[in-house]
Amino acid sequence: MAPGGGDGRRNGEAATGQQANGANNAKAKHGCVCGFPVCACAGAAAVASAASSADMDRVAVAATEGQIGAVNDESWIAVDLSDDLSGDGADPGVALEDRPVFRTEKIKGILLHPYRVLIFVRLIAFTLFVIWRISHRNPDALWLWVTSIAGEFWFGFSWLLDQLPKLNPINRVPDLAVLRQRFDRADGTSRLPGLDIFVTTADPFKEPILSTANSILSILAADYPVERNTCYLSDDSGMLLTYEAMAEAAKFATVWVPFCRKHGIEPRGPESYFELKSHPYIGRSQEDFVNDRRRVRKEYDEFKARINGLEHDIKQRSDAYNAARGLKDGEPRATWMADGNQWEGTWVEPSENHRKGDHAGIVYVLLNHPSHSRQLGPPASADNPLDFSMVDVRLPMLVYVSREKRPGFNHEKKAGAMNALTRCSAVISNSPFILNLDCDHYINNSQALRAGICFMLGRDSDTVAFVQFPQRFEGVDPTDLYANHNRIFFDGTLRALDGMQGPIYVGTGCMFRRITLYGFDPPRINVGGPCFPSLGGMFTKTKYEKPGLELTTKAAVAKGKHGFLPLPKKSYGKSDAFVDTIPRASHPSPFADADEAAAIVSDEATITEAVAVCTAAYEKKTGWGSDIGWVYGTVTEDVVTGYRMHIKGWRSRYCSIYPHAFIGTAPINLTERLYQVLRWSTGSLEIFFSRNNPLFGSTFLHPLQRVAYINITTYPFTALFLIFYTTVPALSFVTGHFIVQRPTTMFYVYLAIVLGTLLILAVLEVKWAGVTVFEWFRNGQFWMTASCSAYLAAVCQVLVKVVFRRDISFKLTSKQPAGDEKKDPYADLYVVRWTWLMVTPIIIILVNIIGSAVAFAKVLDGEWTHWLKVAGGVFFNFWVLFHLYPFAKGLLGKHGKTPVVVLVWWAFTFVITAVLYINIPHIHGPGGKHGGAIGKHGAAHHGKRYQLYGWP
Repeated sequence: MAPGGGDGRRNGEAATGQQANGANNAKAKHGCVCGFPVCACAGAAAVASAASSADMDRVAVAATEGQIGAVNDESWIAVDLSDDLSGDGADPGVALEDRPVFRTEKIKGILLHPYRVLIFVRLIAFTLFVIWRISHRNPDALWLWVTSIAGEFWFGFSWLLDQLPKLNPINRVPDLAVLRQRFDRADGTSRLPGLDIFVTTADPFKEPILSTANSILSILAADYPVERNTCYLSDDSGMLLTYEAMAEAAKFATVWVPFCRKHGIEPRGPESYFELKSHPYIGRSQEDFVNDRRRVRKEYDEFKARINGLEHDIKQRSDAYNAARGLKDGEPRATWMADGNQWEGTWVEPSENHRKGDHAGIVYVLLNHPSHSRQLGPPASADNPLDFSMVDVRLPMLVYVSREKRPGFNHEKKAGAMNALTRCSAVISNSPFILNLDCDHYINNSQALRAGICFMLGRDSDTVAFVQFPQRFEGVDPTDLYANHNRIFFDGTLRALDGMQGPIYVGTGCMFRRITLYGFDPPRINVGGPCFPSLGGMFTKTKYEKPGLELTTKAAVAKGKHGFLPLPKKSYGKSDAFVDTIPRASHPSPFADADEAAAIVSDEATITEAVAVCTAAYEKKTGWGSDIGWVYGTVTEDVVTGYRMHIKGWRSRYCSIYPHAFIGTAPINLTERLYQVLRWSTGSLEIFFSRNNPLFGSTFLHPLQRVAYINITTYPFTALFLIFYTTVPALSFVTGHFIVQRPTTMFYVYLAIVLGTLLILAVLEVKWAGVTVFEWFRNGQFWMTASCSAYLAAVCQVLVKVVFRRDISFKLTSKQPAGDEKKDPYADLYVVRWTWLMVTPIIIILVNIIGSAVAFAKVLDGEWTHWLKVAGGVFFNFWVLFHLYPFAKGLLGKHGKTPVVVLVWWAFTFVITAVLYINIPHIHGPGGKHGGAIGKHGAAHHGKRYQLYGWP
């Protein structure tokens, strides 16, 4: 499909919310000095309604929709409305026009105050415990005592790093009804700002193209102004397979999107929707809905069949074209598009200039920019059984992008693809906001884009760099064996950071203010947050000069005047067309009135320029990857990119809505999950050993935000100490040397307080975070597995990189299922694919079983006279085994295996070890009943004693 021209108006120049026009004087009176029509809001968060406007022709009454509802039955919503948090709290009972677009809620004191007190109680108890440990040395095993003290210091330090940023968890709630009233017009148009949505994929075989197509379809069907929404797909593989799948998705969208608007469909990813057992309808007759759904389902089944047959069709077509050209054996065979042109990307058979990682840049417009006026669909007819006569059938713009790749260039993986997309989208649509999604994440709540934009449009929101949504996953078994949901991190840690400077950027489901990617500073610095507002005065800073009118007129831009840029023009590359887009991307911008927009022209010249900014050599000797865009040098480009924004003084917000905004696909088995964690932990350590170490960040970073970043870049080091604590206590039963020589009453008192306060803190955290106790336990279990495997491997890899300067390579996490999902939807989660990361946990399991068996045998054999001497150690061994139980179950290889199997194998190993210990006397110590005989007769009689105490 060749690039097509399109009429329309440029999204990026419609900098929504600068000032109210004459027709909106009633709203303008609520505007503040910053120029926004929304004058009171502060953040992101917990809930948004699943209700959507069923049709664009009902926008006038949709202001009463989108009310905030409960997060879910699993949550608690124990909050106090805050009237003192920078004035952004609001009573939801006030008139609609007087309400902020979102409000901030505080955790109830009955939860928060004990939580804070217990943190300091545990800190004091832990300090006294360490002092006791230091003053009670173990002279029999001094090395063991020193190592254990070091481990306890680290565990206490890492706990403190994790706990301090959680001192002020808050809840931020968007109000979609207010957003609709202030930005949507009765004629169906909207003054909401433009939004560019980036979807990235790198391998159509590991990342199923059907999943990618569903993500694209959900974006096209989202409840956001059509002319303000532009979707970009970045295909780093450059394969025709992905392009033609997107072309098929664009065709199916002409049916799917109007169907979603007509009936208020949720979710708007077709695969997920058609898997629902019930299909609610909104505002239409049931018979009409059933007929439409049956027809669309048939269309979707045909769409899936075409997607699944694409690989065969492309090969068959290419063979026919190549045969027609009379190619001889050994000559390069091209891949051919449906229109008879050769594909410029990767070919089916690698050949010169078209190998993997060696192809030209490609930019194709699959769906042109729509008009700004509504276009109603055709009525039902014999040829078209779907009645869309009252439905807006326009589709958002869809662009396929594959950046150029050449040998000898470091393409910087996903970060490089995101930077190429940023430049390409600036040349084409240049929206002031960007949302990035992985190809396996689809929009589950059609209101998600509106909920996120709430936190960009209010008072002080011009200092918000990005809004982070939590990651939710489907395809996870009900027991969540590998803690894929990770709710403790998303709903606990990130929600708490929203009370500081804001959550960290975690890679997907994040909405950015475009100018933050260009290196701009915030207009003012206020990092105190609701918890420490006085800190804002400590970090005062003069506002940077926003693009002035004299610099942003079309004539001035045409002359190449770029004095407003925070970095030299050469830092942005050699494209004047790209640099000219930067002033128009600022929001709010004096470049144009809120209702003005320039045309988005996808003509040949524009596409040519878009291809030029995606070339492999474009970033050479520029600031991309260091001062501009996504940051290079680590596999966790997301964390370091968000960090670079925070140290400039920018803030971020957390937006958790229900139904969940985006839903992705979890790793398909234990092996892929461990590789995923390995990549994350390695990237964190790379940041720690780089110039982006948070220890040396600017003073604009909130103190507790710095603590959170230190924690996120050092947590893998825990593996070094945890390996010691999961093996040495078990081995102590064999050697007879323990970490503590003679435990006293105070030892048990301190230990009880430390463990008791930890459990109470966990219960309180579960309450205010809205998660379950089961999820807390699962998180702890997988933390043990990851620490013993992926974290340890990450430390070794990064140390090798630092010492020997060797790059670290990673394979893409596979999301492609291989089992029979119809028989068992979770079968692939339990497929065993061996990896060296499993070795350490297996050794730890065996060591703890053997250690407990030896302790049991020594008591039975009379070497130890009572159980109390080993009760504590055995309890700790079983604590380790309890945490590694999900890992052991995962090694069974089949879903549905009864947990008894794991216990039987453990018990079998335990009994065999104990029996062998009792019946092989030469391994006994001198204190046992057999040890005396051995000591009496000497080593020369070992063989004889072995025959006397042979196998039973």
